[in-house]
Amino acid sequence: MRAVVLALTLAFVASQQINLVPEFALDKTYVYKYEALLLGGLPQEGLARAGIKVSSKVHLSAVTENTFLMKLMDPLLHEYAGIWPKDPFVPATKLTSALAAQLQIPIKFEYANGVVGKVFAPAGVSPTVLNLHRGILNILQLNLKKTQNIYELQEAGAQGVCKTQYVISEDPKANHFIVTKAKDLSHCQERIMKDVGLAYADRCAECTKRIKSLTETATYNYIMKPAAAGVLIAEARVEEVHQFSPFNEIHGAAQMEAKQTLAFEEIQKNPVVPIKADYLARGSLQYEFATEILQTPIQLMKISDAPAQIVEVLQHLVVNNVAMVHDDAPLKFVQLVQLLRAATLENIEAIWAQFKDKPVYRRWLLDALPAVGTPVIVKLIKEKFLAGELTIPEFIQALVVALQMVTADLDTIQLTASLALHEKIATIPALREVLMLGYGSMIAKHCVAVPTCPAELLRPIHELAAEAISKNDIPEITLALKVLGNAGHPASLKPIMKLLPVLKTAAASVPIRVQVDAILALRNIAKKEPKLVQPVALQLVLDRALHPEVRMVACIVLFEAKPSVALMSSLSGAMKMETNMQVASFAYSHIKSLTRITAPDMAAVAGAANVAIKLMSRKLDRLSFCFSRALQLDFYHTPLMIGAAGSAYMINDAATILPRAVVAKARAYLAGAAADVLEIGVRTEGIQEALLKSPAADESVDRITKIKRTLKALINWKALPTNQPLASAYVKLLGQEVAFARIDRNIIEQAIPLATGPKPRELLKVALKALQEGIAFQYARPLLVAEVRRIFPTAVGVPMELSMYSAVVGAASVNVKATITPPLPEEIETMTLEQLKKTDVQLQAEARPSIAIQKFAVMGVNTALIQAAVMAKGEIRLIAPGKVAARADILKGNYKVEALPVEVPEHIAAVSFETLAVVRNIEDPTAERIVPLVPELSLQNPQTWSSEIPDPDMRAEAPMRPTAPFHKTLCLAVPYIEIKGCIEVHSHNAAYIRNSPLFNIIGQHSARAAVARAEGPTVERLELEVHVGPRAAERLLKQINLIDEETQEGKAFLLKLREILETEDKNVPISSESSSSRIISSSSSSMSSSRMTETANHMEPFKKFHKDQYMAQHGASKAVSSGSAASSFEHIQKQAKYLGNAVPPVVAVIARVVRVDHKLLGYQLAAFFDKPTARVQLIVSSIAENDNWKLCADGVLLSKHKVTTKVAWGAECQQYAVITKAEAGILGEFPAVRLEWEYERLPVIVTTYAKKLSKHIPMAALQAGMRFERATNSEKEIELTVALPTKRTLNVVVKAPEMTLSRMAVPLPITVPINPDGTLSIHIDQDILFRAQNYIYDYTTAQCSMMQDTITNFNNRRYKNEMPISCYQVLAQDCTPELKFVVLLKKDEESEENRLNVKLADIDVDLYALGTDAKVKVNEMEVPVSSLPYQHPSGSIQIRKKADGLSLYAPSHGLQEVYFANGHWKIQVADWMKGQTCGLCGKADGEIGQEYTTPSEYLTKSSVSFAHSWVLPVESCRDASQCRMKLESVKLEKQAILNGQESKCYSVEPVLRCLPGCAPIRTIPVTIGYHCLSTDSNLNMFDGIYEKSVDLRETTDAHVACRCTEQCA
Repeated sequence: MRAVVLALTLAFVASQQINLVPEFALDKTYVYKYEALLLGGLPQEGLARAGIKVSSKVHLSAVTENTFLMKLMDPLLHEYAGIWPKDPFVPATKLTSALAAQLQIPIKFEYANGVVGKVFAPAGVSPTVLNLHRGILNILQLNLKKTQNIYELQEAGAQGVCKTQYVISEDPKANHFIVTKAKDLSHCQERIMKDVGLAYADRCAECTKRIKSLTETATYNYIMKPAAAGVLIAEARVEEVHQFSPFNEIHGAAQMEAKQTLAFEEIQKNPVVPIKADYLARGSLQYEFATEILQTPIQLMKISDAPAQIVEVLQHLVVNNVAMVHDDAPLKFVQLVQLLRAATLENIEAIWAQFKDKPVYRRWLLDALPAVGTPVIVKLIKEKFLAGELTIPEFIQALVVALQMVTADLDTIQLTASLALHEKIATIPALREVLMLGYGSMIAKHCVAVPTCPAELLRPIHELAAEAISKNDIPEITLALKVLGNAGHPASLKPIMKLLPVLKTAAASVPIRVQVDAILALRNIAKKEPKLVQPVALQLVLDRALHPEVRMVACIVLFEAKPSVALMSSLSGAMKMETNMQVASFAYSHIKSLTRITAPDMAAVAGAANVAIKLMSRKLDRLSFCFSRALQLDFYHTPLMIGAAGSAYMINDAATILPRAVVAKARAYLAGAAADVLEIGVRTEGIQEALLKSPAADESVDRITKIKRTLKALINWKALPTNQPLASAYVKLLGQEVAFARIDRNIIEQAIPLATGPKPRELLKVALKALQEGIAFQYARPLLVAEVRRIFPTAVGVPMELSMYSAVVGAASVNVKATITPPLPEEIETMTLEQLKKTDVQLQAEARPSIAIQKFAVMGVNTALIQAAVMAKGEIRLIAPGKVAARADILKGNYKVEALPVEVPEHIAAVSFETLAVVRNIEDPTAERIVPLVPELSLQNPQTWSSEIPDPDMRAEAPMRPTAPFHKTLCLAVPYIEIKGCIEVHSHNAAYIRNSPLFNIIGQHSARAAVARAEGPTVERLELEVHVGPRAAERLLKQINLIDEETQEGKAFLLKLREILETEDKNVPISSESSSSRIISSSSSSMSSSRMTETANHMEPFKKFHKDQYMAQHGASKAVSSGSAASSFEHIQKQAKYLGNAVPPVVAVIARVVRVDHKLLGYQLAAFFDKPTARVQLIVSSIAENDNWKLCADGVLLSKHKVTTKVAWGAECQQYAVITKAEAGILGEFPAVRLEWEYERLPVIVTTYAKKLSKHIPMAALQAGMRFERATNSEKEIELTVALPTKRTLNVVVKAPEMTLSRMAVPLPITVPINPDGTLSIHIDQDILFRAQNYIYDYTTAQCSMMQDTITNFNNRRYKNEMPISCYQVLAQDCTPELKFVVLLKKDEESEENRLNVKLADIDVDLYALGTDAKVKVNEMEVPVSSLPYQHPSGSIQIRKKADGLSLYAPSHGLQEVYFANGHWKIQVADWMKGQTCGLCGKADGEIGQEYTTPSEYLTKSSVSFAHSWVLPVESCRDASQCRMKLESVKLEKQAILNGQESKCYSVEPVLRCLPGCAPIRTIPVTIGYHCLSTDSNLNMFDGIYEKSVDLRETTDAHVACRCTEQCA
């Protein structure tokens, strides 16, 4: 029944539907009272707010049916800056009077069916005034539907087209309708807004899903009364709120509140009459931006004569920032920038012409002009450079800043393009690169402002790239890619794809670095169109034919494109079958690091990574850091909406020590935005080869031809591409590449003459002459660090702004003068060492650096007429004066540095932060009002605070009474120096309202630091003097005497000291912590006894080496060796307590304070060395008269296995002491080193903190992967034992009081050169340099060896080599076109002994065995062992006897060592040859999954097939090498059925077979791949057989020994 009644009711209402469109009759004038209020600040009462109020009468009159006139009558403007709500609004009388004429000009507008159309106004109405009219018209904007009472739509308004919800209801009793509409200003199809400085920041939508930093909404309430033909708006009320907080809004937020009231008063018959002027179309209801873009919100300037005002401010900056930076310098610099923005091009050119020849003024102008950020400035900079008025450094500096600051419109982009392509710029490569990168950044900025930016903007770059590709111009291709990467336009994907090896195009032939740059150029495109980039990046990652570095860089791009779960799972599945360990390691570590990401914008990727990581092999987690890694760490604090993320990518190559590429990136999150702050990338593609490679091998054509002739027998041998030495680096700021550099051999060759030529010497002469004459200069440098603004209209028609400014000015005055005696010769390069030793150099320097920083954050109204805002203002000022004198008397070995007194200001450092409410207008600048946001306590009535927060829960959070400001001064006097430092801190905030971050920040905070002289004698200077040489003892200011404990005087002193220390111990309270720890350790000893026993069982005791192994070269007495090592040390100490009695000090150092009373204060250090006992002693003592404090450090080398030191300090070095012992020995069966720290007594503060620290050791040990056990160890001893089970792993055991820590098999990045007896495997003899170099190479280079028939290749993989008789196999060779060396292996037919042949330079070296001896032939001439070492005339090749064999060294040719002995050989290639070798020993690239690579780059699965592929076959059985075999494709002997049909199959891998006329006498089975065709096929199977695919694998016989008949070919 109810449903029927409801249906009837709705039908009745529909039939009685009233037209709700507002009615304005043609012959009437409707008079409304209008009031608008805009107020900013925190919503809590009792805090300051700032705002404006507009009130007037509004007359509306219809001209035609759809055209109306509106006129404001009696307009009045008010301004507000005070404590809300008690302070009143103040009329802005002068501003109202200035604007009255404009405000009262009627405007015309179209209005039909409640919708405002075009707006018309005379030219005399400024955009600012017209926007106020739009604020009133915005109230009249009503999209009313006849058939719906509740509906939602996107409605056009003054602020744009935004989501709006209507609710229409009727009040029958009052006979009116109520219309309510609510606008969500955060969801707009088109929002009227201007952003400055935010082009490179990414909007983090995920960050603001739950928590918003900026919330904007508006509600409109209308009361409409029925009229004859519609309704009359009786009253309209608008409330709009913009709420902003850099933190979570629940912790409090600043608000900008707008209120409007439009109330009907009467109807008049007098129509509104337009003025006599042309009414021009001025747009629609949407807000029109005026000059607020050029107006900074931190100051309001009336610009009447811009050039004169610019000169005035410029002179103020120059005059007041000479010796020291002025307090208001940053603000004045911002003022200069604002004035320059208001000036015309002619004005600025005139100012430039006036000051360009004045260096100081010129510098200030060149720093200010780029910060202006207008197209006029870019044009000016261009013209002045082309006219030759700017130097290249000045131009680059100005242009880089200007391009970042300028608004990126079409005209500016075209201007930048014309400049980049100018012929003068083309002659300066570095400048052109900067401009081109800036051009790409300009396009990126423009596309942020205009998302539909045309691809036509990139046409010049696309054409440049196409031309460079056609010419194979690598530098141009690289530059074009970087520009496209900066622009990040999706239309660039196609040109970039041409350089990606995706479709096996010509891109595969371009250098790897170009392919890498092409992939990196996709990163900014991926931010806009991730779906376009993801499949390309995934395809590159999975293409195993590509270089590993290319694939890993593609992996970076893929993950930055935020792949889905499916995409990431596909990648992880593919990685399970990946053969390249570098790629697998990189992908695994990258996915694993993504699982820990907490940033909201990466939450979906983190979830996908958590799924994908479960599909990958956990074995990859155990790979060492020799493999490529990706690491991502981040921190995001949701309540504060702040976070930071760091990424590091290390692309390794096992063939090199240095990583191939390293990339580090920092990302920041703040208030719902994210930005890639900084990124640095370095590629070391060939830098290691350039650093380590000896002078290049002889480029003789004969040598290369000879080696090629040897290798021509290898089937389809392919040389590896040459790596040209190259390093490159780039820097990105805010996601845009701003600079990059390439270093190649040409650049280095050009730089060497510049560094070693005459110019550096000339510069040195000029510098020394200037120093002797005295250098005095002042320098000041300003910088507008940040200008970030968001400007948008409010309902009132007045713009609101959120902005942040940061400006810095640094200044310094420097005076330096040097005196050199005797004067240096005119030709400095002729100066000898003896002359230099006789030189006395004196230097005096004084500097006064200072810096001032000012930072502003503003929220409020900013127009050219009035400003009303809340502002946070921060200031930092630092001054650090200093004066130093130094002297170096080289002849006497005396060096002195003095710090001299200098005049300091009252405060050397000051930091302040305050929040203010500010209002000011252009017509009455003196009436500016500034009110602290949080008033002082004395201004408040405590009774008013109890009712300020109506929420009872909020009242319970914190007391409502304001707290008194915090004020404190801390002072500290430095003894002896007589300097007093004070810090004064003041703080007053609003935490009494709510204890949250925002309320703790607002208020006033300041800190100031002052330094002044303290009471006492005046300090003349501080001295640090160093004297070296035999006369150092003469410089000591106080005689050193050490107490001898054996004398009566010494015993009395020790007894007295012991009494003092015991008294101190009694006065130290026993803390509950220490007592409880004793209880815990005693109670837990029984529990841990079983674990201790277990540990003792698996830990062998440390065994010392012989205690009497003193170093013979030191001549230590063996009589000392009896007894323990400690007694030996004590015995040496007792022989000479103080070495100064026996030997003079080696060096003396004195640090002292020189005062007017000539009292000695400071410390002196004396160092002694006693060579017979290998003892070193350092004594530091106070030089004060009655101070017996000393520090004594003794160290003795007791043997080649042990060193003992003792450090004692305190009164006469008797108060505290620590003994350190380091000795070599054996732990179990492994060589080991043990360090012991034993303390006799330590200061109480050290033991106290050590006990606190020990509580955290168990958790830290667990995180470090160490085993932790409770143990009863010595209370006053810490022992560290390190054993080496292998030369690349460590066993670590740490014993400390109450605990034992251990970890086994810790991997090492390098090999430790220790012998089983604990000695280092380094021999000191006349060839020490040679042996040291070879030791380093021995443990860092790739090594290949053979024992019996088993080869261990460069990658440490073993396989059995079934060697053919009398045929050479390529063991190792340089696989680049340089062919620097080839090492061949052959098994002799008669003796079946192995012999090596090494081809390099112009010689052939044969290494072979004769009986048990190793022999050598050079160019077929035997070299007797007795005449070794042999050295090639070039000096680049040596042959030496080593152990039981011979070694050949040729590092400059890439062969570090070839060792040959009977039954054994070993090859080591130079480190820079890793990855460039091939042969039986492999590539030395660390890729164990790709070991069996044949000469044709085919990857076989059979070690036998691989070994045979490197045999050098012959064509005739009469060959001089006596080899009787060749490599050929063989037919499968049995019938094969493939795909259901009979097939004939031939091997795609060559098989070793005897030559025609020869028969095999020994064979071995080999499993190889076959390619098959139908037996009916007529195709010649041998054409390209080795390029065919494998259809099946079968076993056949390979011949390894043959016997030939005399009739063989």
